[in-house]
Amino acid sequence: MWLPVTVIVFFIARFIAIKAKNPIFNPLLLSIAMLIPLLLILNVPFDTYYADNEWISYLLQPAVVALAYPLYEQLPQIRQNWRIIALACGVGSIASMFTASIIAVSLGADTELIASLLGKSVTTPIAMEVSSHLGGEPAIAAILVLLVGLFGAIMAYPIYQLLGVTHPIAKGLTMGTVSHALGTATSAEKDPRDAAFSSLALVICGVITSVLAPSMFAFSIWLSHWLG
Repeated sequence: MWLPVTVIVFFIARFIAIKAKNPIFNPLLLSIAMLIPLLLILNVPFDTYYADNEWISYLLQPAVVALAYPLYEQLPQIRQNWRIIALACGVGSIASMFTASIIAVSLGADTELIASLLGKSVTTPIAMEVSSHLGGEPAIAAILVLLVGLFGAIMAYPIYQLLGVTHPIAKGLTMGTVSHALGTATSAEKDPRDAAFSSLALVICGVITSVLAPSMFAFSIWLSHWLG
């Protein structure tokens, strides 16, 4: 029952987003805003809703693989700028985890929340696995990934316009580094070149975060004890 409802709601949200031409009217955000009240009003458990829409989750994997096509088209640019790409993704991943750790420790967060925060800027499966490995709560990690992705999808291009950022490498790498798959999907709607570099950054940052998150978590614990 809920599968056609979800599809209809998405197309309505998509239609509104196209007509409004404003980043705040993101299709995912609009879909959430319509579906959650509907489920609450009808008292539908999340497990029931998820079971009816489970196959949509299976489409995420081929959807991510499909992002390899614009990546393939930009291979000459990637080969030419691999140093910039590696540096941007490395610095972006470390900065994301470092700032999350500093803010969390400064506000007195416990170790479970800190562990859940470290993967906020990578795609959901990686963030949940990193969180679980460090002793965090995967559900919190997934929510944070969604919030960060939505923020990037809504705010990134207005910020680019405000700052005069026009190069596809700059736009794509920052989007993929900070806002993972949701940001990459937005980039795909704007410019295939942006999407290519965003999808590349998504993968590279996922690897970097997986490798460095334990060390950053240890640093956060040390900092928490030192400040305490």
